[in-house]
Amino acid sequence: MSDSAAPPSEGPGIDRHMLEALVCPLTRAPLKYDPERQELVSRAAHLAYPIRNGIPVMIEDEARKLD
Repeated sequence: MSDSAAPPSEGPGIDRHMLEALVCPLTRAPLKYDPERQELVSRAAHLAYPIRNGIPVMIEDEARKLD
């Protein structure tokens, strides 16, 4: 049985518990982990924060804007 709240697959060095604790720094909304792009997506802020070397970069200027 799978845990639907957990990210489906985690990249190297990504801690599932850390991902569950992180929220968007702008909206405080939950983030969704995108393992293919190595990003944390904030649908509320329309931003995707990159994960570099296993570390989430939670800076608005570093985030990719979503359409």
